[in-house]
Amino acid sequence: MYRKSSGWQVAPEHDGRGFWGKIRLMNFNPETMTQKERYKIATGLVLPRPIAWVSTVDREGRPNLAPYSFFTVASTDPLTLLFCPQTTVGGRRKDTLQNIRETGEFVINIVDEDTAAAMNQTATGLPAGQSEFDHAGLTAVPGRCVAVPRVGEAPAAFECRLEREVAINEDHPGGGAVVFGRVLHIVVRDEIIDDTYISLKKLRPIGRLMGSWYCHVTELFELIRR
Repeated sequence: MYRKSSGWQVAPEHDGRGFWGKIRLMNFNPETMTQKERYKIATGLVLPRPIAWVSTVDREGRPNLAPYSFFTVASTDPLTLLFCPQTTVGGRRKDTLQNIRETGEFVINIVDEDTAAAMNQTATGLPAGQSEFDHAGLTAVPGRCVAVPRVGEAPAAFECRLEREVAINEDHPGGGAVVFGRVLHIVVRDEIIDDTYISLKKLRPIGRLMGSWYCHVTELFELIRR
């Protein structure tokens, strides 16, 4: 065993069998790593990740907008999405989570290449109550089934009602919650739909990687199951 850095307990390992015997494996114990180290290795391996660009309002109706890359589909019957806002390093809960707890509603906007730069601007930590829509020069379009605006420039949006929430060590940095939202309404720009299918080439989504890195979805390949 040797220590690569503070909190990282790692060991080179060889199994001595053919091809695998040539691979050097590093073993990590997450219990001995710092939260920052766990975050870096998780976000460096679990990728690319889709981005939930979540809009909410507080109890006074002031809008908030922020991106979250811990995001996926939980169910299609009923259609349910989930995303995971984390507690900040300073121990502060996200305004997004607080707003959802107060109103029970939110909108997940989809990010494409055209809105990537604006999405990045909305990740800036603004004071509570200050609009990220205004900060990034975005259009707040009223929701149809929720009292929360969507991003007018986004290619698609899901209007959601809070279905349930699962807290995970939310009082500590790196903890937070899993927020499940039942989709009440979907808005999709007509030009990105071919028949009933979304066109990847027309949607031009982006994926979150690690650090300040993102990726385009440009080179595709197909695997047929028989």
